[in-house]
Amino acid sequence: MVHPPWENQTATVEFVLLGFSTVWQLNLALFTTFLAAYIFTVTGNTLIVLLVVLDHHLHTPMYFFLVNLSFLEIGYTSNIVPKMLASLSAGQNTISVASCLTQFYFFGSLAATECLLLAAMSYDRYVAICRPLHYTILMNGQVCIVLAASSWVSCFLLTALTIILLSRLTFCGPNEIDHFFCDFTPHVQLSCTDTSLMETTAFATSSAVTLVPFLLITASYSCILTILRIPSNAGRRKAFSTCSSHFTVVTMFYGTLIATYLAPSAHPSQFLRKVFSLLYTILTPMFNPSIYSLRNRDIHEALKRYLSRKTVLLQ
Repeated sequence: MVHPPWENQTATVEFVLLGFSTVWQLNLALFTTFLAAYIFTVTGNTLIVLLVVLDHHLHTPMYFFLVNLSFLEIGYTSNIVPKMLASLSAGQNTISVASCLTQFYFFGSLAATECLLLAAMSYDRYVAICRPLHYTILMNGQVCIVLAASSWVSCFLLTALTIILLSRLTFCGPNEIDHFFCDFTPHVQLSCTDTSLMETTAFATSSAVTLVPFLLITASYSCILTILRIPSNAGRRKAFSTCSSHFTVVTMFYGTLIATYLAPSAHPSQFLRKVFSLLYTILTPMFNPSIYSLRNRDIHEALKRYLSRKTVLLQ
């Protein structure tokens, strides 16, 4: 009987994340940039969570979903950036197979959850603009909790299926992952066993949690376009202001996902793929608090009320 060539090889127990460069000067610049982005992301999203929790004026469905999104962004970046910073500063670029699977599990789960949360937020905007008289009925507290909980639970369960299949793969050849985190494709490429079932399952689950929400978001905004028939300019501006921030976030998130995963022929270089990955793993979570706060009067007013209370207490 002819044995496969990998049967007599030693199984890989850890991977090496190559990151961006081995040049110390560049790594130092990247470390400073990514650390600043991480601090801004965590601080900005934490501030949004605190303002929404502490200010009863913000206890509405839109801000309930925004809190979920902020928690997600904090977890999203915390799953990837600390390991990247350790690699850039101390050269700790090795990661065990189990840790790599764990990192990809949370990355995949949180990315998928963001897709569903953005879809839920688009539905909230659709109801608020297109069916305002039924808003309190269609978007009551129970509905919001169900939409948010189902987004988190379903995505973590679906990604667990992919992780189970990934954990059964054998890695016995090169152990270098040409990326700054344990993404799916560079991880699977190192396997010396058949990955066809793994890739088919991953494609099916990822399509379900990205394309379906994208279609729902598109349908919601197609209906929202009917606000163009609102006779008054004031009404038109008010309608646009309630969904412009969300639309900007959706455009950034899905734009970078498409550039990274659905258009590989446009950037065959792995370096460019890593650059695009930076956009949705670091830059998008960093910009989200700015997008929702700089263009949001409710957040401005809540921050003023909070600062006023702090000032009074300090006097």
